[in-house]
Amino acid sequence: MTRFSANLGFLWTELSLPDAIRAAKAAGFDAVECHWPYDTPPDDVNAALTETGLAMLGLNTRRGDVAAGENGLSALPGREAEARAAIDEAVAYAVAIGCGRIHVMAGFATGPAARLAFVDNLRHACRAAAPHGITILIEPLNRYDAPGYFLTNSHQARAIIEDVGETNLKLMFDCYHLQLMEGDLTHRLADTLDIIGHIQFAGVPARGRPDEGEVAYAHVFRHLAALGYDAPLGAEYKPGGPTEPTLGWMRSLT
Repeated sequence: MTRFSANLGFLWTELSLPDAIRAAKAAGFDAVECHWPYDTPPDDVNAALTETGLAMLGLNTRRGDVAAGENGLSALPGREAEARAAIDEAVAYAVAIGCGRIHVMAGFATGPAARLAFVDNLRHACRAAAPHGITILIEPLNRYDAPGYFLTNSHQARAIIEDVGETNLKLMFDCYHLQLMEGDLTHRLADTLDIIGHIQFAGVPARGRPDEGEVAYAHVFRHLAALGYDAPLGAEYKPGGPTEPTLGWMRSLT
């Protein structure tokens, strides 16, 4: 049976993070994940996780100067101190709430110096996270939503994972982003299964509910089950209003 994780960066955003966790439990999700939880005390998150019995699967490193348009720091040459401070903060928060994955955001950059910075910062992240059993994730983003983002496809991600050479570095396979950049999700999932650390999904091309758009997610979910992938899949879509009325896909796609 397919299991789902509610991404609380997009779902129930009108609620506090602890109350969003409770709403996800009431809606029937098996786990939760988030983007940037740092304004919420870890004790409050822990209380909601304990009450609901849900696990927090993942969180992101800070983006940097959001007002200036930044979307990650770890591939920005000359920003290593800030990038590593963001990584260390994410590790500490993840440890405090029992979260097993951290998405290290690359940022807007290009070229060999950016790649070197990203690899070096990822080694730092992996080594900081490993004693706590935490997996570090990298996620390709599509060129429409995030033009100029350093990491854009699964082939680039594999090469970086191999260069970093740490066993706790994995791919965040976001079906929405990779459908827009590469397509052929069925084969792409099979080809990258060995490096996948988490899978997310949303409708394509609007990033809305997954039962709308060009991707047949019922087929994708069956394909993942056939591949033996049974971890919760992250529902990271924009509901365009209240979350509850959009959740019919949890029945229709499984």
